[in-house]
Amino acid sequence: MERLDLRNLLYSAFIVLLVFVATSLAQSGRRTTPTPTPTPFPQPAQYSESRSLPTRGRRLTPKPLQPSTSATPTPESSPATTDGEDVLRVETDLITVPVSVFDRNGVYVAGLTKDDFTIFEDGKEQKIEYFGLADKPFTVVLLLDTSPSAEYQIEEIQAASRAFIDELKPEDKVIVIEFDGNVHVLTEATNDRERLYKAISKADFGSGTSLYEAVNFSLKKRLDKITGRKAIVLFTDGVDTTSRKASYDSTVDLAEESDTLIFPIYYNTYSQNQARMRGSIGIYSPVGTSAEEYAVGRKYLQELADYTGGRVFRPEAVPGGLEAAFRGIAVELRRQYNVGYIPADHGKPGQQKRIKVRVDRPNLIVRARDSYVVGSPQ
Repeated sequence: MERLDLRNLLYSAFIVLLVFVATSLAQSGRRTTPTPTPTPFPQPAQYSESRSLPTRGRRLTPKPLQPSTSATPTPESSPATTDGEDVLRVETDLITVPVSVFDRNGVYVAGLTKDDFTIFEDGKEQKIEYFGLADKPFTVVLLLDTSPSAEYQIEEIQAASRAFIDELKPEDKVIVIEFDGNVHVLTEATNDRERLYKAISKADFGSGTSLYEAVNFSLKKRLDKITGRKAIVLFTDGVDTTSRKASYDSTVDLAEESDTLIFPIYYNTYSQNQARMRGSIGIYSPVGTSAEEYAVGRKYLQELADYTGGRVFRPEAVPGGLEAAFRGIAVELRRQYNVGYIPADHGKPGQQKRIKVRVDRPNLIVRARDSYVVGSPQ
């Protein structure tokens, strides 16, 4: 009997040992095949965002970025609204960002509400204090390149400029400025259509192209003291030949610092100027019209648009050509959304703040300025 109990005990010990060995092998992974972890399928983005731009090395004295509307509600005075009523602006810290939203075919997206937008400053979400359509009066500088390179289409330029003015509302004002080697103001800010038509008809040609000085003059000498919504419609090929008091970098910095939208209408005169150079036509022979300089000009116009929240129009790519391009700008100015917020972190004078605007819908093109510079206390 004792021998049988010993045998049972040995048998039980043997079974326990087998179980222990089997468990150890399973845990060591020698006898098992690992179950692969499924890779999650990437989900499409459920929103669209404005794009960020490279940070520029700034050289200018900072100024506050002013709101884009002449009458902007504040958190204390009224809630966010789309009813278009004017109220006095009391809170000077409100940053108002004009936003254009289009589908992938370039069609304006209407009907968006405050809840469709999210705005970020330096990566941190901000509370939207104001939302509305940019259906307010604005002041536009119509800045026309009348250098020799544009001479071949002066009548088209004038007709398109008049078409642009016809698209504006009665309360909108226009300053007409032409530039060749110098900058000439053809009329100060006015909504008198006849005065504007006459000013446009005076546009004439001279030698040289002081593009940078014309942009500098428009921003500093005409729009700087004007309140409310502001824009520059710049018609040019982008090539500067005679500026001495302003440069590519200084004017892009100034544009980024301003609260002015810039819409360049780019026309390519490279072929015409090459033919002119071959013909050596007197004093109108162009200076500095190499392919590289034209490339610089295109980049300059793109940066003016990108850093201010505007966009470049190319007449040859728009059905209806130059006149349609001018009309398109007038329509866009009327259809922008305005998103306003008070920064959670006010920052220090001279500090650059990065802005990103998100729309809670996929596959849209969202265009807005991507930064502003904190100004000195008023």
